[in-house]
Amino acid sequence: MLLEGDLYGDARLTPEREGKTLAFLAESILRDYPGRVAMVSSFGAESIVLLDMVARINPNTPILLNETGMLFAETLNYQREVSALLGLTNVQLVRPTRQRLAEEDPNGLLHRNDSDACCNLRKSEPLRRALAPFDAWITGRKKFQNDKRAEMQPVEQDGAGRVKLNPLADWTPSDIRDYFDRYDLPRHPLVSQGYPSIGCAPCTSLVLAGEDARAGRWRGTEKTECGIHYVEGQFIAGAGI
Repeated sequence: MLLEGDLYGDARLTPEREGKTLAFLAESILRDYPGRVAMVSSFGAESIVLLDMVARINPNTPILLNETGMLFAETLNYQREVSALLGLTNVQLVRPTRQRLAEEDPNGLLHRNDSDACCNLRKSEPLRRALAPFDAWITGRKKFQNDKRAEMQPVEQDGAGRVKLNPLADWTPSDIRDYFDRYDLPRHPLVSQGYPSIGCAPCTSLVLAGEDARAGRWRGTEKTECGIHYVEGQFIAGAGI
């Protein structure tokens, strides 16, 4: 598997770090935003780590998955497998409306000409609607994933003034790997096939040995983020609250 854990040597996930993260999540879900917080998950390569922690606190926490209509079949199968394994009872598939698809992408080829517009149509717009009832949301982003995320804070604010919680912000690849091993969690089936970061099928390619884990996302372009963490076209990171 192409996790970049070697960059962090042999450091292990400590009980203190795991406990601190669980406490942060429990306070957010049960005390600060009871019934008013959702987790957004791609059910991608590392998603099960945070999903497992949320399930340990409250398996009925709303879990929002952007079902763009272009996900790998393996991702949808993995979502069903993981949901059953962890006992998640409130997974919601968030889709673009038929009207918007007919208006903007009737042939399903928008990603070839304008990947930003495609991500906005199939991810950002539907997610904004899905998050409207909530005061806070939980993401699985980590600082090590790319330069833009390196300044991310555990608690931020999105463009709608909603609180955005990043409980794994300071976790390292070694922490992620250790959590997988400690709880014997199943990997996304595409990871072993050379996909260490997994998005929509048309915009995700194999990653070669030595490449960055996200090198296969929108390969050949400067795009590194889908846009759900953008405000007015700009990536927002480091604006902790």
